[in-house]
Amino acid sequence: MLLSEIIKLVNDLTLLKDGEFTSLGLAIAECDEKILTFIENEKYINGLSDKITAIITTKEIGEKLKDKYGVIVSKNPRADYFKLHNKLSSIEGYKRKEFNTSIGEGCKISKLSSISEKNIIIGKNVTIEEFVVIRENTVIGDNSIIRSGVVLGGEGYEYKRIDGIIMNVNHCGGVIIENNVEVQYNACIDKALYPWDNTIIGEYSKLDNLVHIEHGVKVGKRCLIASRSTFGGRTIIGDDSWVGLGSVISNGLKLGNKVSISLGSVVTKNLSDGEKVSGNFAINHDKFIDFIRNIR
Repeated sequence: MLLSEIIKLVNDLTLLKDGEFTSLGLAIAECDEKILTFIENEKYINGLSDKITAIITTKEIGEKLKDKYGVIVSKNPRADYFKLHNKLSSIEGYKRKEFNTSIGEGCKISKLSSISEKNIIIGKNVTIEEFVVIRENTVIGDNSIIRSGVVLGGEGYEYKRIDGIIMNVNHCGGVIIENNVEVQYNACIDKALYPWDNTIIGEYSKLDNLVHIEHGVKVGKRCLIASRSTFGGRTIIGDDSWVGLGSVISNGLKLGNKVSISLGSVVTKNLSDGEKVSGNFAINHDKFIDFIRNIR
């Protein structure tokens, strides 16, 4: 797509320099797309991903970037970026292509489940229990088990305060449940925001009751995530990790392989491989235990 082709979708935008893009994404996006993003402050220029080809920004910043990027000028780049995303979300060439749902051999699917007729791929020997809801753009790998009450591919929690109202941001991505995963009762796994992105649960991972995985989260292989844990959008957790009961993981974090998050922890910072944390806000587990022991 060219900026000149889509600029009229949102009012009061000005084309400073034409440019080509294939999707929208944040300034730090890592994908195989040509990305149109937004920035409102010059301090973010040096952090732009090499996938960025076009930008919505202010006139002052746009003048500095027009030699390298396609530029749209806006008085409110963030708001207009999400307005544009919503407009594009129903347009061919931006949204995902439609196909008929396919279901593999040997599946056990309750008649009381609800599965979209389009854009679903279910592998072989998959179990789907009663009252499961599976929305479009969901893939479920072989031998996976989806327990009663689970919702896969729901809308993520992304809203923007614009012009005195709260605007919904449409979610155009998907969910991938890899092979041999089990998702237990009443868990919710939201689809990603952008068409190129997926929320992913890695193979052999097991999610307990009432777990909430928000948009664009990537859970590694062989992870164990206990009941009532919540992952904020776009967070990545590596393989062989443990998340204890009732933990809250903030958005946009990178958590390494074999991390251990104790029950009730609130994680707000990136974690290295093998790190174990506890508390609210979570810190190194040994330091947390020493602190508790020293309380009088």
